Amino acid sequence: MEPKRQIIYFKDYFRGFFDLQSERVKDKIDYVLFLITVADRIPRKFFEYMEGTDGLFEIKIEFESNIFRVFCCFDEGLLVVLFNGFQKKTQKTPTKEIDKALKIKKEYLDSKSKK
Repeated sequence: MEPKRQIIYFKDYFRGFFDLQSERVKDKIDYVLFLITVADRIPRKFFEYMEGTDGLFEIKIEFESNIFRVFCCFDEGLLVVLFNGFQKKTQKTPTKEIDKALKIKKEYLDSKSKK
């Protein structure tokens, strides 16, 4: 399968979350990220736009009875930039996690404009 998108990690936000997970959860996260890179159209089961967030998306990972989310955005069309991740414990996505992702996204865009 030929990649359709590239994924990058901004700073260590995602890596910090990823490193805390068990090997089996890491494998599932890697699988979903692989799907995002090769799928013509990413299934909504794994990827969804966050309404009212100005370009923020969430990657959805389910493993056994656990739900994980990773926030990201598109940049330069086919580049997916990963931000923070967390384990979701309630039906509604916590506002503090959305706010954190928006802050990281702004930090990312500001860092690009300084180059």
